[in-house]
Amino acid sequence: MKKILFIEDDTVVRENTAELLQLANYEVITAANGKIGISKAKKHVPNIIICDIMMPELSGYGVLQILAKEDATKHIPFIFLSAKTERQDIRKGMNLGADDYITKPFDESELFSAIESRLAKAAIIEERTEKGINSSLKEPEEQLKTLDQLKGYFTDSLEKHTYKPGEIIYNEGGNSNYVFLVNKGVIKTYKIDKQGKELITALHKTDDFFGITSFSQNNPYQETATAIENTKILRLSKTDLKHILHHNYEVTLQLIDHLSDNVSEIKENLIEMAYSSVRKKTANTILQFTEKINYNSNENIHISRSDLASIAGIATETFIRTIYDFKKEGIIDLEGRNIKILNIEKLKKVN
Repeated sequence: MKKILFIEDDTVVRENTAELLQLANYEVITAANGKIGISKAKKHVPNIIICDIMMPELSGYGVLQILAKEDATKHIPFIFLSAKTERQDIRKGMNLGADDYITKPFDESELFSAIESRLAKAAIIEERTEKGINSSLKEPEEQLKTLDQLKGYFTDSLEKHTYKPGEIIYNEGGNSNYVFLVNKGVIKTYKIDKQGKELITALHKTDDFFGITSFSQNNPYQETATAIENTKILRLSKTDLKHILHHNYEVTLQLIDHLSDNVSEIKENLIEMAYSSVRKKTANTILQFTEKINYNSNENIHISRSDLASIAGIATETFIRTIYDFKKEGIIDLEGRNIKILNIEKLKKVN
């Protein structure tokens, strides 16, 4: 019999839902607030946790953050149950590492479907872990040896998460529970300075890893990641990635080289931002973005001018004046808020 911990401060909802789950042949442990829930999670180690968000003593977000740090509880599937239906609330829960999010009021089928799917996924992961991280990779010569094979593992094994333009994937300061791969689209990472200005640190295109922090410490994300266009993201927990790297040293070496190349690229960009002219910075930023989106001459560049200015490291007003100069020179055309490159070779030669 599978064991469910149900954390809910509303007595009626808690008792009615517990009875519903018991009738479905689950063993149910209940808790009236977050602090009690944490204590019972550690004591009973349930197969799955269903938790309200807005509670006295400790919110559901706090419960998840604390249990995610405990070896005995960090792998337990976690479902939020809440009346908070705003997209940002749902994203916050998922970014913290929740497996699912059910909004109140809910029907029986929705609740049981979420529970059964998460228990099934947990069982598959447990079975694969016992056999080795990739049950199909049984012989040493068949193990993951390249970054492309690692990306293939992401694509073949992980659920795709879809984000619309402007939606946040994770926030600066949030728990770095996952490493991400862009399956399709473009995302930006950025920090906010003391004046509230957005400073873009990187653009990531299809097939790029991002969100990689320390593997040995639970360092928070150092920046915020947001979708620029309709984007699909694959995510793998840091624990699972560490397991893969531990058993596939060749991939580990390639990932180290990949991260080193990224650092070198960032240094080159910083030097260019410091010493290039405004025109050169503007031209290079437009070119950099075209590379990220696999641009062709029949397309427009769909990215805000403030974002492009932030990447270039110049004021938005200065950036706008410069692109209007480029338009007069026949290098680009402006269609509303979009940019179309008319002469890419001339753009490359801007000084």
